[in-house]
Amino acid sequence: MCCHAYDKNVRRPFFSQLFKEATFSFGELQVVSLIDNYFRKKEILENIYVFDDGLIKGFLQMNGTEICKLYVDTFFQCKGIGRELIEYAIKEFHADNLLALEKNTRAISFYQRHGFRLTGQKQFEEGTTEYLVKMEK
Repeated sequence: MCCHAYDKNVRRPFFSQLFKEATFSFGELQVVSLIDNYFRKKEILENIYVFDDGLIKGFLQMNGTEICKLYVDTFFQCKGIGRELIEYAIKEFHADNLLALEKNTRAISFYQRHGFRLTGQKQFEEGTTEYLVKMEK
């Protein structure tokens, strides 16, 4: 259920019913606000694709064959959404490279299950003390 984020038919989520009876807050679901706040430029938004099954649960940002971002809201992780997004990237864009946060071993394992391998190259993530590792297909 991947579609272009710039598509005017993409439905915006309405989550209040999910948590109406909750005695504590799980935190606000983040996908739409991330897209709206992080990628305001039209040329960037044109390269974002969302997983939308009535709610926007994840997104993918591409730059040519590079996966720049792949994000699934934590509330919806481990439900096959990341798999659908990465398979879409591979099929539609021939995705063959990405950078992953070195300490995010869960993400690295996910990418490895989808045919990406560590190249041994790494670089600092700007504005942090963290490393990004290069992965290629």
